[in-house]
Amino acid sequence: MIKLIVLDVDGCLTDGGLIYSADAIESKSFNVKDGLGITTWIKTGNQVAIITGRNSNIVEKRSKELGIEHVHQGIKDKDRVLKEIMTSLGLKPHEVGAIGDDLNDYNMLDFVGRSFTPNNGVKEIKELVDTVLSSNGGDGAVREMIDILVDENDQRDAFLSVWKI
Repeated sequence: MIKLIVLDVDGCLTDGGLIYSADAIESKSFNVKDGLGITTWIKTGNQVAIITGRNSNIVEKRSKELGIEHVHQGIKDKDRVLKEIMTSLGLKPHEVGAIGDDLNDYNMLDFVGRSFTPNNGVKEIKELVDTVLSSNGGDGAVREMIDILVDENDQRDAFLSVWKI
């Protein structure tokens, strides 16, 4: 059973585009379906971590909105940070799922029990992971991954009960 999902940001939670205004202010676009999936995953008793290679105040803000406790930015050695998170949570690799789209995610994806990439992930990552999703990064790929894991974990009733009145 997967208890922790690890998310890359650029290319997974976003479409990978970097947009800067004339004043060098960065902006990113996040998919609300990904966000609802993440918050519901957390409300069903599961964990979420973000491990990303870049630093962004926007990622910090979005993480807080979604209730993500484990946020690590500016990380070059993603599998090292993942192992630290797993140790702190008492988890084994078979209890962790991750999504990544490019070469800097390779070692992390190779280490976890369940690995995913968006449809527009690079060739080497597509060849490595367990599942190539039908959605592109920033277009619901994280939600698609969560829906797959909810069903594999047999948590669909708990997932839906979060929103039943």
